[in-house]
Amino acid sequence: MDWNLLISQLVNSIQLGLLLFLLASGLTLIFGIMDFINLSHGSFYMMGAYFCGSIVAATGSFFAGIIVGLVGIFFLGALVEWLIARQLYKENHLDHVLVTFGLILVFDALVHIIWGPSGLSIPLPDFLNGQIQLGSLVFPIYRLVIISGGLAVAGILYLLISRTRLGMLIRAGASNRDMVESLGININRLFLFVFALGAAMAGFAGMLIAPITEATIGMGNDIIIIAFVVVIVGGIGSIKGAFYVALMIGFIDTMSRSYLDDFLELLASTAAAETAAPAISAMLVYVLMAVVLAFKPTGLFPPTAGNR
Repeated sequence: MDWNLLISQLVNSIQLGLLLFLLASGLTLIFGIMDFINLSHGSFYMMGAYFCGSIVAATGSFFAGIIVGLVGIFFLGALVEWLIARQLYKENHLDHVLVTFGLILVFDALVHIIWGPSGLSIPLPDFLNGQIQLGSLVFPIYRLVIISGGLAVAGILYLLISRTRLGMLIRAGASNRDMVESLGININRLFLFVFALGAAMAGFAGMLIAPITEATIGMGNDIIIIAFVVVIVGGIGSIKGAFYVALMIGFIDTMSRSYLDDFLELLASTAAAETAAPAISAMLVYVLMAVVLAFKPTGLFPPTAGNR
């Protein structure tokens, strides 16, 4: 076995898992607290990439692109909550799905009008383009930056939710919105902040991945499906569940795409294995979701008073 390749794939799986966590954590907060299904959450992922790319092109600074882009996505999320999402909280889930699906089309059309149909490349600073050697292992520096950024956000979000008064209100709002409102808390302001925070985290994930894949129209539409799987398997409203399951799905997806064909060659011909492996790899996360829902419908880590 090539141990260098295996460790490299583990790093890639952690990177994918943390990007999924950034998307899914905001999604699970919005779903768990507001009972609001936001299919357009992936559009914030896309808009974050384009915001960052535009700022980098204007200033030449990748870090300015990240900081200004985060502020921009936070206010964009707040605007969408104030103008659209707030009007739908008391409506049924079908209305949520229809309206937020329409928002996907609106955001995609806006990107096409403003930035054009071509993708937007985001150059990295020279010191992030290199590699770092640890013994016999060589890792791209930027992939380690993505992992560090994801872990930092996970730590900050944990402290925010579990150690602050705002986090206490968020947990209480997820458990009993009417009780929080009866205590004099402005629930609309709380919802606006949570929605904007979720949008900013999705945008941050888009900013991190765009230098590798470039910003493209509809880039959030595929990954949002996997983010919903993370939310459902982890437990709706559970940040802890989103973190662990995102890493789990990142591992399953990366390793199955890398090694499943070798395993299948033990059972079938090489041609059949190479044909079946990609299809089975794409199915595995959905099989996992089906199994979890069959035996534990509330998810692996359902939110409780001490677990969110």
